[in-house]
Amino acid sequence: MLAALNPVLNPRGFTNLQVLLRSISLPNQLRASIEQKLQAEQQSEQMRFVLDRERQEAERKRIEAQGIADFQRIVAQGIDERLLRWKGIEATQALAASRTRSS
Repeated sequence: MLAALNPVLNPRGFTNLQVLLRSISLPNQLRASIEQKLQAEQQSEQMRFVLDRERQEAERKRIEAQGIADFQRIVAQGIDERLLRWKGIEATQALAASRTRSS
């Protein structure tokens, strides 16, 4: 702006140091292009947020699944043939005791 004004004003004895603008009117096509670019950037940012949230949810599910797998492995290690036989005997005794009480 100064480069355009100074050649016109300097020969007339004016020195221009600043140009104050009150308003700028952009052409409709340029304004629409700027708005489209801003909307595209916002959509891109929103998609990044959604993807980050989905990655975090996937990580949470992996951690939960690993915890369940660890629990099942620990429980399976504690179960052997003798324990199963003993629990079967206890169940048979409880069933026999309930039949004698109900008769």
